[in-house]
Amino acid sequence: MLAYLIRRFFAVIVMLLVITLVTFGIFFLFPKMIGTDPALYFVGKQSDPAAIEGIRQKMGLDDPILVQFGKFVVGLVAGRTYANGSDVTQCAAPCFGYSFKTEQEVWPLLTDWLPVTLSLAAGAVVLWVIGGVATGVISALKRGTVLDRSAMGIALAGVSLPIYFTGMLAIALFSDQLGWFGRPEASFAADPGSWFNGMILPWISLAFLYAAMYARLTRATMLEVLNEDYIRTARAKGLTEPVVIGKHAMRSTMTPILTVLGLDLGALMGGAVLTEYTFSLHGLGYSAVRAISDHDLPVILGITLISAFFVVAANLVVDLLYAVIDPRVRLS
Repeated sequence: MLAYLIRRFFAVIVMLLVITLVTFGIFFLFPKMIGTDPALYFVGKQSDPAAIEGIRQKMGLDDPILVQFGKFVVGLVAGRTYANGSDVTQCAAPCFGYSFKTEQEVWPLLTDWLPVTLSLAAGAVVLWVIGGVATGVISALKRGTVLDRSAMGIALAGVSLPIYFTGMLAIALFSDQLGWFGRPEASFAADPGSWFNGMILPWISLAFLYAAMYARLTRATMLEVLNEDYIRTARAKGLTEPVVIGKHAMRSTMTPILTVLGLDLGALMGGAVLTEYTFSLHGLGYSAVRAISDHDLPVILGITLISAFFVVAANLVVDLLYAVIDPRVRLS
């Protein structure tokens, strides 16, 4: 197991380096290939030639792409200095870049936005996993009944309705009309009660979308597992139904769910764009859209790399959980 962990750890490092290289090339090499100066994304298209040339020298944009990438990777570990004569800008480690449009380092901005996205993802994932898996299991056990059809009908609606529709509907009904829940305005440190009350609607709105997908996946997988020979053997041996379902069927059912959960959770950590925009949550997704509209290249690059890190990390955790849930993985 230790050897497996070491191999997976080094594989993750290599994967992150490859992702960083490809992403860096897309942002800094591709514009040159189509005849666009990358310096324009740092200072704006309306800047004078002297300002553009100054940024080009300060950022080292005339260096070969591999040299630029090497400086970027070193900056992640040891920090970086952007200099053009007497014009010097320090970027402390980990240096994900420097936004010359906002005159701020990218990493402090990411650490300000990341807790918002993490809190949204953490609350929603608990709701959608519990609700979605439980609904799927019950529907599979009650196949063909009114309960099954009703649950799958609601799940179909959850998959079909976009988050900005359900989110705005929830705000209008439960916040503006009934006043049951507030808006997500207070921070956790300032007022935990108000923060929790304000996050309930974003959590439920986001969880409703994912829970619907997980309910359908769980039902389909559970129905397939219940027809396996080892399930019939367990029942023939006289095991009670709760033991058959909870101890035997659920283990196999959870494997594909974990696979999808790793992808969904990793992507969600990079920012739930529509949810954050609907509820005005200034997380990574909301800030990514703003950075794209402002052509703030360093911020876009930083959010992209953070998102990639969470996807890779989430899949690593899922691979480790496979061994806990499925004994066949441990044997292999």
